[in-house]
Amino acid sequence: MGPVLSNEIFVAYLLNKRMNSMAHKILEGKRGIIFGALNDQSIAWKAAELCHQAGASIVLSNAPIALRMGEINKLAEACNNAPVIGADVTNMDDLKNLFEKSMEHFGGKIDFILHSVGMSMNIRKGNTYTGLNHEFQHKTLDISAMSLHRVCQTAYELDAMNDWGSIVALTYIAAQRVFPDYNEMADAKALLESIARSFGYHFGVRNKVRINTVSQSPTRTTAGSGVKGFDGFINYAEKMSPLGNASAEDCAAYCVSLFSDYTRMVTMQNLFHDGGFSFTGVTPAVIERMED
Repeated sequence: MGPVLSNEIFVAYLLNKRMNSMAHKILEGKRGIIFGALNDQSIAWKAAELCHQAGASIVLSNAPIALRMGEINKLAEACNNAPVIGADVTNMDDLKNLFEKSMEHFGGKIDFILHSVGMSMNIRKGNTYTGLNHEFQHKTLDISAMSLHRVCQTAYELDAMNDWGSIVALTYIAAQRVFPDYNEMADAKALLESIARSFGYHFGVRNKVRINTVSQSPTRTTAGSGVKGFDGFINYAEKMSPLGNASAEDCAAYCVSLFSDYTRMVTMQNLFHDGGFSFTGVTPAVIERMED
């Protein structure tokens, strides 16, 4: 039996193995826009790194205020000095500018888009679902869900996507099941998934562009950690998932596969990426904890 590796060394080993697996460059020659990379905890950040490793050229975008708060320039430098173009996803003019500048930078159309955008003022302010501030709720739906429609509509109207392109948006199982402290974000994710299906039909008919949502495990990101009781729930999900919780790096790798030509016929789907949590009723580990 070989030496026992510490958890930190083992995680580093897995990441290095995944990076090496990108050596065959499954995104070679592809060009994409990644929304939402805030810091190195975010799924969008990990996805940008893996897309770069897989051979893609990328443009990074986030809200102007997020660009000031985050460390995105460090990511851009690591991704072959990728352009960083600020855009408010609730503003059609900003999005039009983003797509036009991206196509100018790439010298052509776009192959993939990652929508990793979400924000709830009600959660930040501690408002319960039964006591929502509805002005905040409008902003949540606008930023977290309707923004996907705006992104797709802008790309559609500008004819900015190459045929057989791919658009992926990140979601969560609270769109289908009740998680009380996930609050109004559950409604936003349900709307997000509906938009992916509806726009997926129209974009598919015209350009064979596919649109999917990825329903990810609870993940220790800046946004996820803001949900009440997050630490307890992430431990519960770990015990409920046969494979354990999917990490941000795992999710990034899944997104890369959805951007690649290996998934050309997958569209309008909500794809659970949660270690089996979504289809597990109960586990011995959870029963044991309840009996304690």
